[in-house]
Amino acid sequence: MSGAGEPGAKERRQRLAGLSNRVVDCRLCPRLVSWREEVARSRRAIASGERYWARPLPGFGDPEARLVVVGLAPAAHGGNRTGRMFTGDRSGDFLFSALHRAGYANRPESTALGDGLELSGAYVTAAVRCAPPANRPLPEERERCAPFLAEELELLSDARVLLALGSFALDALWRLPVVSGGVTGRRPRFAHGAELALAPTGPGRPGRALLCSYHPSQRNVFTGLLTAEMFDALLVRARELSSG
Repeated sequence: MSGAGEPGAKERRQRLAGLSNRVVDCRLCPRLVSWREEVARSRRAIASGERYWARPLPGFGDPEARLVVVGLAPAAHGGNRTGRMFTGDRSGDFLFSALHRAGYANRPESTALGDGLELSGAYVTAAVRCAPPANRPLPEERERCAPFLAEELELLSDARVLLALGSFALDALWRLPVVSGGVTGRRPRFAHGAELALAPTGPGRPGRALLCSYHPSQRNVFTGLLTAEMFDALLVRARELSSG
């Protein structure tokens, strides 16, 4: 439950909706604006009849989530096409299938906005909200997006576990005072399965846990660096940590 002074469920939903609108309207990074719109114009042949989203992506999921999954950025022909995080690409296929097996999603697929997918106890977001060229955001682009992620994590006050998908997501999270508590110095070393207890970041708030996973990219999954069994085990651990 939220601590004293935290917004109630209705207010939290309203504030998250307002944040989502501001995310979608953002044009602060000229390189990313140009790239996401160019991808939408050129399209892939298989999606030639589709209208791409071609805007920044807000987070998606349960406002009362106990688990927050943080990725790198939308894929050019995934979220940038469909308008939802981790939707329409192989990484999303892997992620939502796992969330379904763990009881966080009502269906194993995320294909498009309005497909009926709902998350329970989980929220999915990313460090950067626009698809970047070569899947590599610049440091200044990560910094411009940081306030969006910080505000999300403040509003998701029931969250007890943050799951960073890859070292970029871990770095973005650790730079936020709402995560690190303002601790200076190098961030924790990234490793799959690494776990860190975070100090409370406000009065009446219990500490959170930070977990790390390899990103469910097509390359990591196809090479066996990340398997479904490995990721399932992390979600089991996330459930254990978030139930305390």
